[in-house]
Amino acid sequence: MTLVVPARAKLNLDLAVLARTPDGFHEVRTHMQAVALHDLLELKRADRTTMTTTGRHPLDPVSNSVRKAHEAMQDETGRELPTAFHLDKRIPPGSGMGGASADAAAALKGLAAIHNVSADLTKIAAGIGADVPFFLGGGAALAEGRGERLTTLPTKPEWFAVAWPEIELSTAAVYRAWDEVKGDGPNQLCAAAAHIEPRVRDFAKRLGERWQMTGSGSAFFLRCADKRSAELAIATLDCWTVATHSVGEWA
Repeated sequence: MTLVVPARAKLNLDLAVLARTPDGFHEVRTHMQAVALHDLLELKRADRTTMTTTGRHPLDPVSNSVRKAHEAMQDETGRELPTAFHLDKRIPPGSGMGGASADAAAALKGLAAIHNVSADLTKIAAGIGADVPFFLGGGAALAEGRGERLTTLPTKPEWFAVAWPEIELSTAAVYRAWDEVKGDGPNQLCAAAAHIEPRVRDFAKRLGERWQMTGSGSAFFLRCADKRSAELAIATLDCWTVATHSVGEWA
């Protein structure tokens, strides 16, 4: 039996960096919304663990967040969980839309299902990355602390135009830059992203003031009244784009 799990992206509708903690991490406050854009992860029991990938945004099949989630699940359960993975990668990497975290969460849920594992997935997810627990349930949430303290919120039906300049940004590098330049506005990481990659600033100027960066960048989104408005907003842009909508919690 093959199980197919969608790994949905997210948008940060706002993002405030509150402080840097003594251990080098940063405390944030951000409203996150899951959207329909997604990777697809296929899992099947196997004699040994393998992984293949397809899509416009290929990744290393040996070292990635799915593999990390698999290792974490095996460590937690104390047993081998041989699995054949196939990931169809649709969420741009280094875009601030949480693709790697979403893939990890999809792997945890899929592994629990196909191997009949009973484990605290939230605990395992938190050990993989701050955003991973959010992707276990999706929907809308207020994230605080390092992003691990989640308050579930109602999901509002909403459409978004999303544009990505095909620039991959390192989340860690952007946060280090925030220590130097700080920031303001709806996403306080925007100045830090532009500091380490000036093309992000140029891209933002071309898009216009109504567009907003998500996460640590480098994708930007525009809130739209409906699907047609979202499609029109990206129709003339010469970069990776998508029109997508908010999605509620999943089981």
